[in-house]
Amino acid sequence: MKQIIHIADFYASEIRGGGELVDEIVVSSLINRGYSVERIKSKNVTEKFIKENADKLFIVSNFVMLPGMCINLLKSCDYVIYEHDHKYIVGRDPSPYKDYKVPANRLLNLDFYRSAKAVLAQSKLHAEVIRKNIRGANVINLGCSLWSDEEFETLQQYVGSKKNGKMAVLNSNNEIKGTAQAKSFCEKNNINYNFIVSLDYNNFIRQLAEHDGLVFFSQVLETFCRLAVEARIVNCKLKTNNNLGCASEEWFSKYKGQELLDFVKSQKTKVIDKVIEALESDKKPEAKKAPITVILNAYRRPYNLRMQIDAIRKQTTRPTQIWLWINQHEDNDGFNFKELDIDRIFHNDYNWKFYGRFAAALLADTEYVAIFDDDTIPGERWFENCLETMKTNEGILGSAGVTLNDKFYVQHDRCGWPTQNSETTRVDLVGHAWFFKREWLSHLWREKPTTWDNGEDIQFSYLAQKYGNIQTYCPPHPPEDKSLHGSILGNELGIDTKATSTNQAVSHQRFFNERDVCVQTAIKGGWETVRGIKV
Repeated sequence: MKQIIHIADFYASEIRGGGELVDEIVVSSLINRGYSVERIKSKNVTEKFIKENADKLFIVSNFVMLPGMCINLLKSCDYVIYEHDHKYIVGRDPSPYKDYKVPANRLLNLDFYRSAKAVLAQSKLHAEVIRKNIRGANVINLGCSLWSDEEFETLQQYVGSKKNGKMAVLNSNNEIKGTAQAKSFCEKNNINYNFIVSLDYNNFIRQLAEHDGLVFFSQVLETFCRLAVEARIVNCKLKTNNNLGCASEEWFSKYKGQELLDFVKSQKTKVIDKVIEALESDKKPEAKKAPITVILNAYRRPYNLRMQIDAIRKQTTRPTQIWLWINQHEDNDGFNFKELDIDRIFHNDYNWKFYGRFAAALLADTEYVAIFDDDTIPGERWFENCLETMKTNEGILGSAGVTLNDKFYVQHDRCGWPTQNSETTRVDLVGHAWFFKREWLSHLWREKPTTWDNGEDIQFSYLAQKYGNIQTYCPPHPPEDKSLHGSILGNELGIDTKATSTNQAVSHQRFFNERDVCVQTAIKGGWETVRGIKV
């Protein structure tokens, strides 16, 4: 017998909310289909429980009380999220935001949604809003809510009820149900109305069916709104706003009365079919591939390579190829580079320093090139972030942006992973991780640099702007979502004695003096910095 674990904050025996009622129907329907279903409240889930049941299928309903460590463990299990609202948003409501696009600093649980086999939405609008805010999640629109057989019998009883000539207003103490707004609307428009109350389902539907219509102005985005569908089934007119998910479905305006009841009945089997199909899919959706050649660099820290490669292979948008440029150094002796999961190796008997890897990039035949320093581990959505940024701010992109404040390099402001920026930011140069169109590489070689030992990041941004009118940007690095970051371990990996900027063989002062010369040469050559610095 197939085994399913169902996780929810509460069940219908405790709370008669819409989510809990739907969960009850889902569970009972699955049991009728031959599944063994174990219910467990989210607050009672433990790490031990998940590990002991890791081979089972999980349905995660409302999970506000699910411990964080359990959320992380579930990411490696087979699970779907049956979404009843918007638990990826602080406050669980997208309606205050323009076009339902929520600011990055108000989003949460994103990786949990993306790691699910599927996120099950209840209406077309619900699915669209989820997709708009969670890029990379496999969102499936179920297209309808669920009613029990007993509820269908009640609705059938009142389809042809006699009307009293008045409008109904839901009498609720919950502000989001818009009772005050509906009352005000009726009074301003001289509409005769009655309050109706939810005592039990039969009594409530009887009250609703007696009225000509329903005035209902939800103050939040309703993922579906069973009430609106029930009103149309019992032939009530509807005065409402644009916050109803069910209204985004074509059938909502097409059917009414008995036809609508028959249609909704027919959808119950189809919805459960979709749930089962999502649960039993062989695997989570494969990451998309994009025309990107990755070039890694090995000099003195080859031990970071496996971690880098693993992070790149796990990108939500995967590259076409991964290449490795090896500069000669005794620290690389004895390291077996051939065991790495990469496509091409440039093994040099000379230290070509910073420019060598950019020369290798000339051999790529993909649209984009991504270059990483040897201390840079990207978040799993870094390439996705870069490609999305390219749509609005096409240019050289990087994980650590630098905006100069003076002709001396050390006097600058930073963004990206070091300080984190929620919006795309134009900068003078970037480093640690680069993302750019391969065709732009030609600009890097238009002028001989002042030194081959330093400043390739300065030179690239300068010459790309001068000869190609190409600017440099730092994509969003929101503090609450490191999956978008170009470097997630910069503070941990980039401060050892093997870093060129801290190399004792070359003084710290000399290193930055060389960068000052690079900056000043570029400005004299026509580099227009963000703050208009002159020499």
